[in-house]
Amino acid sequence: MAEQSDYLSICGREQSIQSLMQNREYFWQASESHDTRHLRSAFACALHMHQPTVPAGPHGELISHLQYMFDHSDEGDNHNAEAFAHCYRRMADLIPELIEEGCEPRIMLDYSGNLLWGLAQMGREDIIQSLRFLACNDAMQQHVEWLGSFWGHAVAPSTPIPDLSLQIRAWQHQFARLFGNDALRRVRGFSLPEMHLPNHPDTLFALLHALRDAGYRWLMVQEHSVEQRDGSTLSAHQRYVPNRLMARSSTGDEVSMIALIKTQGSDTKLVGQMQPCAEALGLERQCIGGVQVPSLVTQIADGENGGVMMNEFPDAFRQANRRIRDQGVATAALNGSEYLQALDDLQVSWDALPQIQAVHQHKLWTHLGAATKPSNLNDAIAALQKQDQSLAMEGASWTNDLSWVRGYENVLEPMQQLSATFHQVFDTRRSEQPSITTTDLYRDALLHLLLLETSCFRYWGQGLWTDFAREIHRRGESLLLAARSA
Repeated sequence: MAEQSDYLSICGREQSIQSLMQNREYFWQASESHDTRHLRSAFACALHMHQPTVPAGPHGELISHLQYMFDHSDEGDNHNAEAFAHCYRRMADLIPELIEEGCEPRIMLDYSGNLLWGLAQMGREDIIQSLRFLACNDAMQQHVEWLGSFWGHAVAPSTPIPDLSLQIRAWQHQFARLFGNDALRRVRGFSLPEMHLPNHPDTLFALLHALRDAGYRWLMVQEHSVEQRDGSTLSAHQRYVPNRLMARSSTGDEVSMIALIKTQGSDTKLVGQMQPCAEALGLERQCIGGVQVPSLVTQIADGENGGVMMNEFPDAFRQANRRIRDQGVATAALNGSEYLQALDDLQVSWDALPQIQAVHQHKLWTHLGAATKPSNLNDAIAALQKQDQSLAMEGASWTNDLSWVRGYENVLEPMQQLSATFHQVFDTRRSEQPSITTTDLYRDALLHLLLLETSCFRYWGQGLWTDFAREIHRRGESLLLAARSA
């Protein structure tokens, strides 16, 4: 079966990957051309790439939606399939081209796990080799930073809490399978699918705890998905420096993580036309705990969707990097981990970072007062939503006009049910026999669970996509039924 490709890797190396990512000795390679003591500002741009997996092969096999686009080129925008494929590999041409011109380009790359699997599954060695060059070549390491994500492009707030770590670990398995342990060891930043940050306290706490446990140092968050500790919006200062994202659970436990702020705006146009470069040119240094640091403009956009990204981005990327080279200004392109390493070198105290929390948490904690405990939390949320029906505790994303919950009960309920069954079948077995994660039975059941949580089965509305979800659920249930009796 196609889905049993040797390139599929989502489990089986949990302990070795855990040990690899808990090694904190890795430091980002410092740039010899960027003296951050004298930089006024910098900009960091990321490209997000994703294609879901769908049960739509000739005999119902699981295939990449990119393959589906090629096979059904007469439907919708599917004629863009090869243009999309080109977008997935083109940075391997753009970055060396600009280096040859004397530029210092930077880019962060966020590829979903099932896109990476799908590209290999399709036999697109041209794309895989280009990505391997960007992930593994010594000369690229200073210029290209890979960001971790969820394997199945799940939206965190509506993903069952026990599955957050499964999604995180599966992506690490997939990346290491394709590009090796050394490449994975360098992945320390995280990009949430749809930029969807949970604001339910227990979900956010579980997410940050899972990210830290998986070895991640920082994540990117959307400006309007967070607030200051007093509930006010972020100040201009906070948008351009690292913040400390705080998460407090209903039991009072706390965890925090460094957050880089993606500023608001039309994502594809901002990155597609390299507006972050122009914005950074107008910024000055800022102070964190008595230390002067460069301001950082952070942005992310889909790397392939829409005419701006497909057609305008390459030339805009060239022009921005040439502008920085030719003007000799104290502004540079930097990647997220590189910027944080520079602040380490400047001896910035991370305790001095501004503190933020998920949006609406101030209202919730104020309402609860001293009565914080799990039994009170949902009652408090219900009371607040009764007062303000627009208040959502599903989180916030870059698609705030779309709910990932309302109207999708026919996907969410089976998803929750499949997750519950998966953990009933495997959790005890896994604790008693960790090697079960190396078996085909476990891998195949996990695959269907991760796939069912893919955001696309809700993003595109009722119809074909919810039918895909229904079929994946049916197959997952069948696998778990077999596992029960195994």
